[in-house]
Amino acid sequence: MKPDTASILIVDDSPATREVLERNLRAEGHEVHSAANVAAAIGVLDRASIDLVVTDLRMPGGDGMEIVRHVRDHCRGVGVIMVTGFATVGGAVSAMREGVDDYLPKPFSDEELRHAVRSALDKVRTRREVENAAPVAAPDGLIGTSPAMQRVYRLIDRAAGASVPVLITGESGTGKELVARAIHYRGPRAPAAFLAVNCAAIPESLIESELFGHAKGSFTGATAARQGFFVAADGGTLFLDEVAELSPIAQAKLLRVLQEKMVQAVGADQSRAVDVRVIAATNKDLEGLAREGKFREDLYFRLHVLPIELPALRDREGDVVPLFRHFLTTASEQDSVPAPRLTDAAVDALKRYSWPGNVRELQNLAQRLVIFAEAGVIDTVDLPTVMRYVTPTPSGAPTAAHRTLREVEVEHIRAVLESVGGNKTKASAILGIDRKSLRDKLARGTPSETVRDHAGGENLPGGENLPAH
Repeated sequence: MKPDTASILIVDDSPATREVLERNLRAEGHEVHSAANVAAAIGVLDRASIDLVVTDLRMPGGDGMEIVRHVRDHCRGVGVIMVTGFATVGGAVSAMREGVDDYLPKPFSDEELRHAVRSALDKVRTRREVENAAPVAAPDGLIGTSPAMQRVYRLIDRAAGASVPVLITGESGTGKELVARAIHYRGPRAPAAFLAVNCAAIPESLIESELFGHAKGSFTGATAARQGFFVAADGGTLFLDEVAELSPIAQAKLLRVLQEKMVQAVGADQSRAVDVRVIAATNKDLEGLAREGKFREDLYFRLHVLPIELPALRDREGDVVPLFRHFLTTASEQDSVPAPRLTDAAVDALKRYSWPGNVRELQNLAQRLVIFAEAGVIDTVDLPTVMRYVTPTPSGAPTAAHRTLREVEVEHIRAVLESVGGNKTKASAILGIDRKSLRDKLARGTPSETVRDHAGGENLPGGENLPAH
């Protein structure tokens, strides 16, 4: 694919529509192929080198989604634009879930077509660069050379030079804020503010005031005006962590800010313009929540312009030990003690463990072991029990494949608790639940056992007696 031109396939059962699309795209310098139905389109895709498909949704003998799925399964790196006269937000989200790069409702202007094609081709080029580029250096604050992280680093570089919203997804503890900071500080907004907001940590009654500000006297306790995070981040970047926790009203206001670049404080009569780059993050299935009506589909669509999915630590082959050594060194420097040495057996144990708490769990363990490792050496005996070996299944006991979901869940919770020394607050953060939910889940386990809380020494039903490190 040349820098400004591409090979494009048009799929539409209307000869008149195909002619108009062909004329417009050839005028832009693109090489254009056409097909009147799904079967003919698949034939072109199988024999020609295509960069982008522009397909109608509804056609006799098969619809455009069949082409989308064929491209997804057989034509790596090819982009798709869906054209339809039956456009809905729900349909757009569903099409994007299947792999569509853009969604063009009829009727559309020549300029709208050209803009959609340029945007889709930019995405195609980005994907191909990410897949084929040489290894790149990790941004400051990020460690790892695995292929999974190389893809993240390339996406960070691409995102840094753009101004569109970014949606960072991944399990709890994978480093979403570090990625957001890397995007900000590698881009043109670096001299301006980077503000991080945990949406789940702000009471629902205050979230609008915190984000958008409030006027004096707008509610009880508003004794002075407040500018809010959007105004404070004007010219810079606002990182909205756990964005799925926003209330419906806050979601509606956030959508307006993204669309109009205007913010209105609670109780204020007028709006003011803001220039803020929004980076959102969540460990939840935001797309699924949108389908279920628990998160605004149109807001999801706005946030999902440039998605970055962070890999779990178990999927980052070769990164565990270098990360662990880095955390050991950092913790040792903070405590002014020599960094402990890892035995080969300990290294093997670290590699075998699945790390349900991801990088955060790894860091917590390193900090503990700097304090408690004997004679400056970390061996398997120093690691949590769950990391040392897999306990054999007793004779007659159910195998892992035949245990109940509750049994598997409780075992996983115990493993996370032990990895953080029984600290319920840290375990809750890793598991993505609150402390009350943690108590409830353990209470449904084995009542005769207890877990001693790391911070307060209280006993919880359903766990092992863990040392209060």
